[in-house]
Amino acid sequence: MRRTDPPAVKDIKTKSPVTEMQVALLRGINVGRAKRVAMADLRALFTSLGYADVRTLLNSGNVIFTAPKAIQGDAPARIEKAMAAKLGVSARVILLAAAEVAVAVRGNPLARIADDPSRLLFAVLAKPEDRERLKPLVQQEWDPDLLVIGKRVAYLWCPNGNDQEPVGNRRQPHSW
Repeated sequence: MRRTDPPAVKDIKTKSPVTEMQVALLRGINVGRAKRVAMADLRALFTSLGYADVRTLLNSGNVIFTAPKAIQGDAPARIEKAMAAKLGVSARVILLAAAEVAVAVRGNPLARIADDPSRLLFAVLAKPEDRERLKPLVQQEWDPDLLVIGKRVAYLWCPNGNDQEPVGNRRQPHSW
């Protein structure tokens, strides 16, 4: 018999049902001297909001976690409000299911030519509908850089690097 639904996943501590793994991308955290947040404080904040299995990636402000099904509402707004109140930092939060991240990585149209991962940028759109606003950029000249807009992610390949020079004669989009 073929199973169509994945088995229920339980939080390892509370044993309550959880949604799939989530990834929170926090805009502008720990970039230069602005919006400095210790990752231990960020993990504690997410835990205090009821999220489980909370992990951060290096000092990036990116957080991986699971959420009990009991937590309802607008998670990005809830996280943004808690960050402002408890950490004194205002930052936009984009939330993705781990499966969405996997699809973005597997569907990278530049994977065959981007031979240096440090020069490949993924810019996640806050809302998939924002894709339409970026379409005019694809029509512009980016040489030697390449820009491809996917369903929820814009992929930017900068073969000459992306840290010192403007990208395609435009301001570099560190995160959108």
